[in-house]
Amino acid sequence: MRLNRQATIWLTAIALSHTAGLQAAHAGMVATDAVAAQALVSEAQAQDRADASVSRASVLATLSRADVAEALRAKGVDMDAARARVDALSDTEVVALADQIDRAPAGASDFIGVVVFIFLLLLLTDILGFTKVFPFTRSIR
Repeated sequence: MRLNRQATIWLTAIALSHTAGLQAAHAGMVATDAVAAQALVSEAQAQDRADASVSRASVLATLSRADVAEALRAKGVDMDAARARVDALSDTEVVALADQIDRAPAGASDFIGVVVFIFLLLLLTDILGFTKVFPFTRSIR
């Protein structure tokens, strides 16, 4: 009798210790706006993943261009290493890089701006009478 009682106590203690970690389920109404918000979040995440894959493809396509590949080789960059680095970028980094490539000037040089600045500077100094570079200007002195 004593063995049965002790076995029952141990069995009850073990059973209670296993059920102590369980949580009760709570049923309740789910608001429509909560479901809609969750749907919008998941849709936005899917769109971000799609944007990142498009941006990654764009950056890899830019790396595949012959002029870009030649410029990178001239600077000592291995193309396989460059592709591996693009693959290792996070989604936000790839989107930022693709955006930066899209916004970069086509020639990546501001030569025309420098020439126009020098022309205007010399024209202004001619008009003020400090230099006489252009024959078509008259000095104000």
